[in-house]
Amino acid sequence: MNKNWIYKDNVDTDVIIPARYLNTKDPKELASHCLEDIDKTFAQSVKKGDFIVAGANFGCGSSREHAPLAIKASGIRAVIAKSFARIFFRNAINIGLVIIENDKIQDEIETNDQLVINLNEGKIINTTKNKEYSFSPYPPEIQNLIEKGGLVEYTKEKIRG
Repeated sequence: MNKNWIYKDNVDTDVIIPARYLNTKDPKELASHCLEDIDKTFAQSVKKGDFIVAGANFGCGSSREHAPLAIKASGIRAVIAKSFARIFFRNAINIGLVIIENDKIQDEIETNDQLVINLNEGKIINTTKNKEYSFSPYPPEIQNLIEKGGLVEYTKEKIRG
């Protein structure tokens, strides 16, 4: 059973991964400190396949790519927010983290609601409440990049031919 980690507006990169941990790029190490300044339970309790559901302007602040890397390494399936800071959005895509903009789900979601995401159709289904939410699906090229694990892995595969 997956869990939804629910946060408000303006979750910035400094609380996603505090600056004191920027001396490493090791994903597991970053994940062990992810969100600890706003949620002491997250890093120890998050499970693979969980979701982060947040308000507006998620990922604001500095441009560090450590932030989406820490989230992805923690096992989060996707971050669903009302909106994302543009540089966070691009960094997330570049490392293969699924991020979805939807401005309705945050007001109706509960921690234990079960979600299913269809990236091709642009749908989030809350199977607990039998509700469906839509979002703009990624173009096929971006979906492929995410499936490959991000821009670096995608590029390596392209070079190999």
